[in-house]
Amino acid sequence: MFDRLQSVEERYERLNELLSDPEIVNDPKKLREYSKEQSDIQETVDTYREYKEIHEQYTDAKAMLEEKLDAEMRDMVKEEISELEGKVEQFEEKLKILLIPKDPNDDKNVIVEVRGAAGGDEAALFAGDLYRMYSRYAEVQGWKIDVIEASSTGVGGYKEIIFMVNGNGAYSKLKYENGAHRVQRVPETESGGRIHTSTATVAVLPEAEEVEIELHDKDIRVDTFASSGPGGQSVNTTMSAVRLTHLPTGTVVSCQDEKSQIKNKEKAMKVLRARVYDKFQREAQAEYDQQRKSAVGTGDRSERIRTYNFPQNRVTDHRIGLTIQKLDQILHGKIDEIIDALILEEQSAKLESATNE
Repeated sequence: MFDRLQSVEERYERLNELLSDPEIVNDPKKLREYSKEQSDIQETVDTYREYKEIHEQYTDAKAMLEEKLDAEMRDMVKEEISELEGKVEQFEEKLKILLIPKDPNDDKNVIVEVRGAAGGDEAALFAGDLYRMYSRYAEVQGWKIDVIEASSTGVGGYKEIIFMVNGNGAYSKLKYENGAHRVQRVPETESGGRIHTSTATVAVLPEAEEVEIELHDKDIRVDTFASSGPGGQSVNTTMSAVRLTHLPTGTVVSCQDEKSQIKNKEKAMKVLRARVYDKFQREAQAEYDQQRKSAVGTGDRSERIRTYNFPQNRVTDHRIGLTIQKLDQILHGKIDEIIDALILEEQSAKLESATNE
């Protein structure tokens, strides 16, 4: 572990030199690449340097015990050793976690797609609940939400809503929301008071940069049509809505949220690039998973990951067996407790895997 940490520190120093090189400073692409690499390892290097200082103090304190000391001083040194020993162990555990390979998408913005699944109108209402939950969570995190496409039911629900979340580290937290979400509650339309079970699916896609996934114009069919609102009524008579079809993969994206055809095309292109990028990533991940599989991962789209039980005010995440009696708070965007537990579980699984290699 310490050989790896030394290599990381040496790389950090080398990046400092590169970022001071006029040739690099005048090359925007390399400057951005090296700056990001340095930023990614900054915390590891800072923690390693703190560790070395603490470890040096610990070594010096142990060496003092070999000297002639009076009883009072010896007790003080022993107390200091005990305290420093605890700090050394804490730093070593933190460094192990920092050395776990990071998901290269963690710092990215995300495109979230929420769809009502089984349960008709009730599923669409639940999809609306999830959208509002993520909106409130994003607000607390200081992220910005931009709706790309929405198909509402007119009663507060959505058959489908696609939105972008712009903010540092958005993917690192929201990626755990991938999968099927189940709700158990008595619908307002249910006169007999029976509990119904409905589902909504959530897909979280990292925003793909043009340099990561190149889409050629010849591979994209562009169709335009008039925007329409709930119930199919015409929103405007201009052909502002855009449908993009990526012919090699058959991926289709529509956008009619903006009144401008150009803006709709820009939004649709972001979603298309993210979906194609996600498709290639999942194909590569499927090959990787044949050899080894993370305990949590980001969840398969068809996997039921969580249940929201209204009568018991309970939320259960099935991947880690976590149950919280705070459904009302969670639907108001307070999902940190769940996400933090999922992050910890994944880190522990990766740490164990790395230790056994």
